[in-house]
Amino acid sequence: MTMDLIAGWEDIVGDAYSSCTMPEKIIWPKRSSDADPFQPGVLVVACDGAKALFFQHETGQILERLNLFFGFIAIEKIKLVQKPVAKALPKRIIPKVLDQSEKERLGDVLNQIDDPKLRQKLEKFGRGVILRNKNSK
Repeated sequence: MTMDLIAGWEDIVGDAYSSCTMPEKIIWPKRSSDADPFQPGVLVVACDGAKALFFQHETGQILERLNLFFGFIAIEKIKLVQKPVAKALPKRIIPKVLDQSEKERLGDVLNQIDDPKLRQKLEKFGRGVILRNKNSK
């Protein structure tokens, strides 16, 4: 199971199933040697009992999205396991602010960036780095 799959699960299954399903593991077929050809695996998905039937009906589309996510036919089947899926509540993030000297220093670095989208993303990243370093001291 890759962390990328868990992180991208909501995009793969959509809003209707992201809160009631969770990928558990991928079962890969046994290979007797490295010379054996690759065979797709089976994805085991935990699903709340109430939504399992609806999810089952959409496994064809979800399989397509899974294999698009991987970039090749990695999964041939989805196996459902009915059990409660507990999702962690999102942590409430308390916004932190930079002091004036930190804002100026970050602004000086970002003034050299012409692309507004890139500048915005780098500013967010820079704020995070400065605040993380500030809090770790």
